[in-house]
Amino acid sequence: MKRRRGNMLMEAALWIPVMALLIVGMVQVGKITYLYYSLKKSVYSAARYLSVQPGTNFCDLTNDVNVAAAFQFAVTGTTDGSGAPLISNFTTDMLQVTAECVDPVSGTPGPCDTSGCPTLSARPDYILVTLPNGYLVQPRIPFITLNPIALRPSVMVPFGGIS
Repeated sequence: MKRRRGNMLMEAALWIPVMALLIVGMVQVGKITYLYYSLKKSVYSAARYLSVQPGTNFCDLTNDVNVAAAFQFAVTGTTDGSGAPLISNFTTDMLQVTAECVDPVSGTPGPCDTSGCPTLSARPDYILVTLPNGYLVQPRIPFITLNPIALRPSVMVPFGGIS
């Protein structure tokens, strides 16, 4: 019997660090999941805002005022950019918008043909907002170094505005 004394203490000493790392890892997964949800919600806000705006210039989406306002709305919650960023290090430069048209042959959406610009007669079927380069997140787990994770949410909503 004397040879078994202290086994429980030794097992606890071995398993407590493992359990602590598992708990910290679960917290990090929860934080990354919540951040992804927040980014997806911001991207959806921009896409939804753009989908109901009249007068959007689909020939030049990078310089359109509606697109700029939608991106500001996604980042700050205001269309003029006067609010504080809702997510740290999230900027309007990270967002990209594409007008999507349904191919009549295959029935799948794809980028609209803008060769007819500036007289683009057909309005898009969908608005696609993405983070093409992603939002980098660095998981923090003690004693373990992980590579940053790029979160790339994208949202496609039906276009309901007037072009």
